[in-house]
Amino acid sequence: MTLYLSADEAARRLGVSRQTLYAYVSRGLLQAHKADDPRQSRYLAEAVDQLATERRRGRRPKEVARSTLDWGVPVLESALTLIRDGRLFYRGRDATALARQASLEETAALLWDAGRADAFPAAAPVLPDAYASLLAADTGAIEAMLPLVAVAAPDDATAEWQSDPVRLARGCGDLVRIVAAAAAGAPGSAAPMHAQLAAAWGVGGDAADHIRAALVLCADHELNASGFTARCIASAGASLRASVLGGLAALGGVRHGAITGRVDAFWDSPASASPAGLRALLQAGGDIPGFGHPLYPDGDIRAKALLDGILPDFAEAADLVAAVEDLTGRRPSIDFALVALRRHLGLPPGAAFRIFAVGRSVGWIAHALEQRATRQLIRPRAIYTGIEPLDPAPAASSGQD
Repeated sequence: MTLYLSADEAARRLGVSRQTLYAYVSRGLLQAHKADDPRQSRYLAEAVDQLATERRRGRRPKEVARSTLDWGVPVLESALTLIRDGRLFYRGRDATALARQASLEETAALLWDAGRADAFPAAAPVLPDAYASLLAADTGAIEAMLPLVAVAAPDDATAEWQSDPVRLARGCGDLVRIVAAAAAGAPGSAAPMHAQLAAAWGVGGDAADHIRAALVLCADHELNASGFTARCIASAGASLRASVLGGLAALGGVRHGAITGRVDAFWDSPASASPAGLRALLQAGGDIPGFGHPLYPDGDIRAKALLDGILPDFAEAADLVAAVEDLTGRRPSIDFALVALRRHLGLPPGAAFRIFAVGRSVGWIAHALEQRATRQLIRPRAIYTGIEPLDPAPAASSGQD
């Protein structure tokens, strides 16, 4: 059960005044959640305890560095995406509201601070012959997307020296279109990206609209592993193409976007068939992938936005969500929602990851552009924990033999 604290309780647990508590909230160190009384706020007890632990650590570099890398305090400034009070915003715009009507192209223009017509002109990207050869051999595996994008996307249009804003915007738009083409297993197209995917998977109408909403909700999610990877690559002076390839590689990890494959496998396992099976799985030390998210204690708002439109017509998914929540108190994450969407629409295996990748490519480019503008190399220091050198440091010379 999720435990919340009042402002007075949170301040006492932290050992600070209410004014300092509010300062922590304004600095992004702690999230304030809505209470039954609209004049009051409440605070997740787990988050308050984590912040209290960080404050006790003080300035000890090893402890501070370790905690910062694991859902810790904010370490990098960004004007792109805000996650606050269980809501998600792109440049101040509510992402769930955008998902109700905006296309991925419109969302990209917002995140890139660019004109849509400049970034996504009428002409489709021209793809090389090598792309067609690879496409013919595409096995459908997630890993197949990387070489397809690498072969199809040129570096020069998004290189660091590129100063022509129109050409750069066009290069960014073409990059996303190339990712979409690789995800769809199709030639390059200037059609809306949700339409490209829907056509490749043989669906249309409401199904295409569901895909559109999912793409928008996947567009960015603050400083996640793939977004941070894209920023690091851009900070080194590499092209935006390189940042997208790095982001795609990171997304393919089973603790990131490829968790959708684990959700699919779990869904097909006997454990998912009944509450008794779920209980046995948990008692044996197993986990249920696709549920719970540290940044959304009340449930992943992206998953809710997607599932609200399909669960009424998808009893199997609705029953599974209810059973998991009853046993664990955890609600679905975006990973589960994407897999539920794939199954509800009858999309091919791997489609959940591919939707994730196409949508998130917009965010990788946005982070790379923002990092490039800072002219700062991301180069943290490591805390050495290995074997100490055997040779002592040389003594200072005294000038005597």
